[in-house]
Amino acid sequence: MIEGYRELDPNKTYLITGGAGFIGFFLSKKLLEQGCRVVGIDNMNDYYDVNLKYSRLKQLEGYDHYTFIQGDISDKDTVTNVFEEYKPNIVMNLAAQAGVRYSIENPDSYIQSNIIGFYNILEACRHNPVDHLVYASSSSVYGANTKVPFSTDDQVDNPVSLYAATKKSNELMAHTYSQLYGIPCTGLRFFTVYGPMGRPDMAYFGFTQKIFKGETINVFNFGDCYRDFTYIDDIVESVARILCNPPAKRVDKDSILNGIQYAVYNIGNNQPEQLMDYIAALEKALSNAVGREIVAEKEFLPMQPGDVKATYSDSSPLERDFDFKPSTSIEEGLQKFADWYVEYYGVK
Repeated sequence: MIEGYRELDPNKTYLITGGAGFIGFFLSKKLLEQGCRVVGIDNMNDYYDVNLKYSRLKQLEGYDHYTFIQGDISDKDTVTNVFEEYKPNIVMNLAAQAGVRYSIENPDSYIQSNIIGFYNILEACRHNPVDHLVYASSSSVYGANTKVPFSTDDQVDNPVSLYAATKKSNELMAHTYSQLYGIPCTGLRFFTVYGPMGRPDMAYFGFTQKIFKGETINVFNFGDCYRDFTYIDDIVESVARILCNPPAKRVDKDSILNGIQYAVYNIGNNQPEQLMDYIAALEKALSNAVGREIVAEKEFLPMQPGDVKATYSDSSPLERDFDFKPSTSIEEGLQKFADWYVEYYGVK
């Protein structure tokens, strides 16, 4: 555990961008349950079913200390006004255009949200000093790396998608602003997040939709893929422990980086699962949820552009500094997802 570790402080104001998103919703809920003041901002775009975003927000409406703003972080005036009005102490930037494959089809939205939007957040933190800026990076920054497990000490100079390139850019931008303007920054490289109320563009969610429609699911790289699937509760617990604990100042009087407060962590399960095993666990979870046998029809296809064969997180620095290690098994996590899905969509 880091020296001087601090629990969540209910006297602080937490700004969560992407507040109606998957991680943003569950993180907001956890903070609100701890009595914290939370301001959420989200543009409510239709990249996936917007009704799911409204369902998440509906669960947050009952909390007294929650404020939601519909707005886009790529609009600088919107971001500036939010910072000036609510004066956040801690910022969690989760707003981004997600998805590896979609970045090949629609690159403009990635530059707008992930680059310009993040720049606006950095500028706002520069002119309205905060205790800590935490932001979502991604395991995709490891790109074509073959050394496993992926460590934050590894070089990440070989992105294989524009999405990955924007996330690497975020890390460089945050490092620069931290060094130049004294903004305490922590980047979080999330590894394949899943769970109830998740993103329909993610494989496990899309598989489930197709299975219940009687459609064939596409299994890329002929099933020879490995992912470090990380359950949403483990992600949120990790983030919650980090929020009130900015990095210690670097001490190196001979370096221009002396005094910088900057860190990057992997947040992953540290246990990659073979895609076919994951599909089998999903079939079992869905079978349990509906009380009948579920078997997916599969079509095996080559690797898609922008995809990588394997992700594998070295999360030991997270465990060392925050005494927490993501550990939810895919069987437990997928069962919770399957039970939610069947109830939410009324599957018989």
